Amino acid sequence: MKQFFTSEQVSCGHPDKICDQIADAILDECLRQDKSSRVAVEVMVKNYDVIISGEVTTKAELNLYEILDRVLSYVGVDNKEDYIITNLLDKQSQDIAMGVDTGGAGDQGIMFGYACNETEELMPLAWSIANKALINLRELKSPILKPDAKSQVTIEYENNVAKRIDTFLISTQHDEKVTSKEVRKLVEKVMIKTAKEYNMNIDFKVLVNPTGRFVIGGSHGDAGVTGRKIIADTYGGYAHHGGGAFSGKDPSKVDRSAAYMARKMAKEIVAKNMADKCEIQLSYAIGVKEPISIFINCFDTNKIEIYEIKKYIKEKYDLSPKGIIEHLDLLNIEYSKTTTYGHFGKDYLTWEKI
Repeated sequence: MKQFFTSEQVSCGHPDKICDQIADAILDECLRQDKSSRVAVEVMVKNYDVIISGEVTTKAELNLYEILDRVLSYVGVDNKEDYIITNLLDKQSQDIAMGVDTGGAGDQGIMFGYACNETEELMPLAWSIANKALINLRELKSPILKPDAKSQVTIEYENNVAKRIDTFLISTQHDEKVTSKEVRKLVEKVMIKTAKEYNMNIDFKVLVNPTGRFVIGGSHGDAGVTGRKIIADTYGGYAHHGGGAFSGKDPSKVDRSAAYMARKMAKEIVAKNMADKCEIQLSYAIGVKEPISIFINCFDTNKIEIYEIKKYIKEKYDLSPKGIIEHLDLLNIEYSKTTTYGHFGKDYLTWEKI
């Protein structure tokens, strides 16, 4: 039986991703100066207004305009000197600090990690292609393209096996002086290159800027907010998501750190051929050190019993927030490198190393 599954990704110039990048750049600066920093930053951007809010307890001295300039320069935003910051940062609640400072989780919640053998990076195929296409698009450094872009890839499955790309969609911001034909020519080359990198067909349906024009983008085309691209950040909808966003949160927040750990464990299980697919759920209670529950689903692809996989995990890993932080070296991560083009699948990140 044929089925079709679709995943999407957004570029570093998408307004939500601009916000995520600002939040993680603030986190990086806090941890660079003070490893004991507690950071939970939310950002909103519309036009030239940037609102930075949340809770930060740190000894670090922050120059928010310098951080903003660094992010906007990387993205390639025009008129970056016109952006204005409204600073609404406050300190972390002492009620939360009581539990976190003694090694407990920074909040309650559920986190998922996933891996499958569809790609070398052990990520779902539709997500990987959509993600790589935007990386390839940015690496063109074309003068006619602007930073804001989105991609979407539909994969045809037969008996749960990926067979071919059915539809490839990219919408990309562009200079107002170029024609849609010029944009399409560039983008189609990127689509074909990306498909070939994954040994996939190139006779897919092509959609490029379906409205016909995409000149106004970034914060001028839409408001941006942190944490609105959690599916693009993870597994493209192919696996569950606990609901908590990652960016702007220090690793005492298990929304981030436990999701990274769950990915590492799921990837290890697939990489070591214990299963073809693996999804792990962890749950935590605020102020409590150990997870409340661990649930493992291998979708009937496991080569050994689930209880053996669970035993392997429990014996090998300390899943307390402190244990996760130490094992993944999360106080020394440059989080800005995680913010765009997915938090998983990048071989230089500690939770991707097996």
